[in-house]
Amino acid sequence: MDTPASSNRNLLKLVVAITPMAGTILFPLVVPILMLRVSIASGVIAAVVIGTLWFVAMLSTSEMPGHH
Repeated sequence: MDTPASSNRNLLKLVVAITPMAGTILFPLVVPILMLRVSIASGVIAAVVIGTLWFVAMLSTSEMPGHH
């Protein structure tokens, strides 16, 4: 039987695994499409926003070893 702590830990592991892949796939797809369909400025803005959100997500979900 899964406890809430175990369930949260499994969810965190899933997010940690998906975050790098999501950014790697999303960034090169969205930015060029926006540059072609909308404007270069929208592509640049999207690149900055997606890059910043991806960086924050990677930092917040990183698993660092504990120092005791």
